[in-house]
Amino acid sequence: MQSQVEIKHIESDADLDASFPVMKELRPHLNDRAAYKEQVARQRAQGYRLLGAWRDGAIVGLAGYRLQDNLLYGRFVYVDDLVVSAALHRSGFGERLLQAARQQAAALNCRHLVLDTGLHMALAQRFYFRQGLLAKGMHFVEPLIQESST
Repeated sequence: MQSQVEIKHIESDADLDASFPVMKELRPHLNDRAAYKEQVARQRAQGYRLLGAWRDGAIVGLAGYRLQDNLLYGRFVYVDDLVVSAALHRSGFGERLLQAARQQAAALNCRHLVLDTGLHMALAQRFYFRQGLLAKGMHFVEPLIQESST
């Protein structure tokens, strides 16, 4: 029997604070909870929304997304972040979060749902293929500022 999960947007400061350990599983470079909250605030100003999956009162998964427009996809939702606590992989929570992001995209009258994943993340890629997402290209990045090693 699948565990009960509630999926809703993270709106309060307390819920954002509680989301940090789960997001850190996906983004291990995040070391400072206050800096995380400041970054999310900056992204929210650009339209970022964060869905949380709660089980037994605790956040166990997250899906961060934003509405975008471009010449390639038209109006679309871009999923920045999708993570479920490692102990709950294969629980169905990731699928539920992705479905909630799809529903947001449909409600916003979007033509596509888009996300990126690392080339080294074979399990994530298999998950996305199972969910009906198709690889359409490669994402290229060039660092313009060298990050300090401290």
